[in-house]
Amino acid sequence: MPETAIAVIPDPGRTTEGLRDTGYSFETSVADLIDNSIAADATVVDVRVQLDFRGEVRLSIADNGCGMDRDELVQAMTYGSPQRPDPASLGKFGLGLKTASTAWCRRLSVISRPPDGPATMATWDLDFVAEQSEWLLQVSDEPDQEAAEHLNQTAPERAGTVVLWTRVDRLLRNYSNPTGSHAKRAFKSRCETLGQHLAMTFQRFLDPKDQRAPNIRIRLNGAPLSPWDPFLKGLSELVADATKEVELENGTRAQFTIRAYIIPRREEFPDDEQADAARISPDMQGIYIYREQRLIHAGTWLGMFRKEPHSNLLRIEFSFDHHLDSALQLDIRKSQIVLDDTLLRWLREQFLTAPRREADRRYRKGRASDISRKGKKGGHQESNRAIANKESQVGGPKVSVTNPATGEVEVTNRQGTVTLKLPVGSAEAPGQVHVQPVDDITDGLLFEPAIIEMHKAVRINTNHPYYHKVYIPNFNDSVTVQGLDSLLWGLCVAELSATSDDTIELFGDVRYEVSRILRKLVEGLPDPPDSDLE
Repeated sequence: MPETAIAVIPDPGRTTEGLRDTGYSFETSVADLIDNSIAADATVVDVRVQLDFRGEVRLSIADNGCGMDRDELVQAMTYGSPQRPDPASLGKFGLGLKTASTAWCRRLSVISRPPDGPATMATWDLDFVAEQSEWLLQVSDEPDQEAAEHLNQTAPERAGTVVLWTRVDRLLRNYSNPTGSHAKRAFKSRCETLGQHLAMTFQRFLDPKDQRAPNIRIRLNGAPLSPWDPFLKGLSELVADATKEVELENGTRAQFTIRAYIIPRREEFPDDEQADAARISPDMQGIYIYREQRLIHAGTWLGMFRKEPHSNLLRIEFSFDHHLDSALQLDIRKSQIVLDDTLLRWLREQFLTAPRREADRRYRKGRASDISRKGKKGGHQESNRAIANKESQVGGPKVSVTNPATGEVEVTNRQGTVTLKLPVGSAEAPGQVHVQPVDDITDGLLFEPAIIEMHKAVRINTNHPYYHKVYIPNFNDSVTVQGLDSLLWGLCVAELSATSDDTIELFGDVRYEVSRILRKLVEGLPDPPDSDLE
């Protein structure tokens, strides 16, 4: 029997409901709609997200782009609308307008006005489509009055378009009372997050000094958005820069550009305001992917590495144009790419190796400074007070300093009298005479005995991994820190109590071995979060 072809029309209601769950976040949905405004050569985009007294959300995005007549509007509202003539367009698959919108609302309307004609409104009402069980697009020559006014304010006496969401059922769906204070706070937070996302996504379009993209103005609820540059040009350091060619399936070659930046540590910024604006956190480290100058994905390592604090200062720019769309498997949301194994290997083993090492070095150098500062600020106060209260009961050898300049100390214990060379110093903080954190100790030791203002003491190396991974996470638990400090102080007093001329070198070797073993044992422990240093 010969093969035949038959038309199979999907059920309208089930299809439109299924397409609501394509994975759009609220922020990526709005950004997708702004892509269409940019593709229409708009220079102004005005976004309004409103919550009325009934708890109903209404979103409208107006632009002063080229607009559409009735036929063009119907075509644009068609699921899988024809391919745009410009392959570089930010609107790519003919689905974004519909899927991005109905991911959050049940009624999508678009009002558009061409340069030489009246405005027309076309609406997808998901409930109406399901009831009629037909792909029925509602078209009217009498647009929503409020949306029409929004268009007139954004594009007075010229072409333009408004995208309107009503019956927004998913933005506040976790709140049983959409008019309550919790829902209102959540709504405000969503708007703030949206503003940050748009400022980052369209940074190159918003920055009039950036010549890589056409300039546009975007307003959110009346406030103009300022560009946010993740690479902090002028403050960061460019540590690697490469342009690489990729051979496509059709035999042609296309290029992408990749650059690695190391941003300053927080204390290196000129002021707190700029440090806060830099958003230094694990979420913001990684690769920032740009297609046609528009950010499509932020802060990812593409599965190559885990996000860890020591990479917080490293941000990578990855820029390409539409020629690489198929090779990089750009998805429907234009928010994700897939690199082939060869390219991933090149990134992981060649390009990123040196920048990751340098970012790690700068992080750890600054981290050691933070740790030392935290310890000296008062991390061991309780230990010093506790030991001071018990020092006379503990007893121990008699110690006298014979030469403070050279550190010569005379120790008298059960073995007799022996002359040692120990660190001799004064307290760096009030009462810090038994446990003293220091930036470094010879040979990388974790601890060593010392004499501080004639008291038997222990100096602890804040640059040792044990201090970094065991002490720091427990600074808010004074009992644990006292236990650690008491152990090390007790070991030092015991060493002075048992040292003789024959065992001086032996005790030094023991401290070296203990420090080495502890260094290895804590290798697998996680780095403490930054909050532990605050």
